[in-house]
Amino acid sequence: MPTSWNEMQRSEHTRGDARRTDARRTDARAILHIDMDAFYASVEERDRPELKGKPLIVGGMGARGVVAAASYAVRRFGVRSAMPMREALRRCPQAVCVQPRMARYKEVSDQVFAIFHEFTPLVEGLSLDEAFLDVTSSRQLLGPAEAIGSEIRRRIAKDTGLTASVGIAPNKLLAKIASDLNKPDGMCRIGADNVRGIMDGLPIERLFGIGPKTVPVMHAAGILSCGDLRKAGDEVLRRLFGKHAKAMHDRASGVDDRLVEPNREEKSISAEETFATDIREAPRLTVQLLRLADRTASRLRAQHLVAGTVSVKIRRGDFTTFTRQRSLGTATQDTAVVCAAAEVLLGEWLAEQPRAALRLLGVGVSELHTLQQADLFADVPAQHARLDMAIDGIRDRFGAAMLTRASLLRPPCT
Repeated sequence: MPTSWNEMQRSEHTRGDARRTDARRTDARAILHIDMDAFYASVEERDRPELKGKPLIVGGMGARGVVAAASYAVRRFGVRSAMPMREALRRCPQAVCVQPRMARYKEVSDQVFAIFHEFTPLVEGLSLDEAFLDVTSSRQLLGPAEAIGSEIRRRIAKDTGLTASVGIAPNKLLAKIASDLNKPDGMCRIGADNVRGIMDGLPIERLFGIGPKTVPVMHAAGILSCGDLRKAGDEVLRRLFGKHAKAMHDRASGVDDRLVEPNREEKSISAEETFATDIREAPRLTVQLLRLADRTASRLRAQHLVAGTVSVKIRRGDFTTFTRQRSLGTATQDTAVVCAAAEVLLGEWLAEQPRAALRLLGVGVSELHTLQQADLFADVPAQHARLDMAIDGIRDRFGAAMLTRASLLRPPCT
């Protein structure tokens, strides 16, 4: 890319205030929302051509498995992400199901995000397959936002063999809406010339903040579209949304002054698992918990982070959910420390509710910060750090399932 790219990056902090001032000038900014099309399923189709065009589901295979991704061929049957696998297979019994390969998806995601950063330093990742890009200044070098969006789509297709949908707008809210209007493998622009026509005709359930439980309330109030919400009186808005009335009116009007936040730090990292059948035996629960703690600590190290707090998520068979957390004396990324803290938290909860049948367990870490030199001398046994590094290296090279810690092989209680 041009050397002026580095100049853009160096001067970005000094332009922060100007960007905030420009945020309310509707056409001052050029924001892209890029969403990879059926990402997990598309990666599987690319890696295994025999799956191309088939009704493909990526997700957990157990009785309580959930759909992580659905190809467009299976979406015709009403299958969607986050749907219980049992319901998905009821709708499409002939679907082909594959287990998720998160390491592979992360590898492809890194390729895609590397392309994003060639066009702007202002990239805010939302997930492995989705990001906001502020290309306002990039237009000076690369042309209009539409040309930038088209070139990014072309590069993604060329370098990865996958497709992406792009939304172009003066703010994040409209860019995200736009990217969904011409899927898959499409591009849509919302600007001052068409924002009213697009937003006013948009069903109210397409607006962020209007969930399934809220839709009937909106319909009962005669609000079927974003246009209806935009035109609603203050009294109606206050009755429906209370203190959030103005924010919802702004959304329906397409108003959004949030900035694209590059290098947004994660607030937490976690791993959880829903069991095929409820588990009540403490030894079996402990083994499951330690596996989750191991995965969480591995993710910490992969992102060069340390955590100051460990938490556990516990869901009983009746869906009642509990969380417990404790602060660590020293921020860590050490598996043994995370495991020990999680095991104590679970043990304390089980002491309160012995023999409770659990449907789900999760382990999370928070109060994250980047690993610093001082953290290298934290009070963690050297053999723990060497063991973690060795295990991470083997898993990176041969796959996460290649190596399991002996502590996770305790025989289950029957």
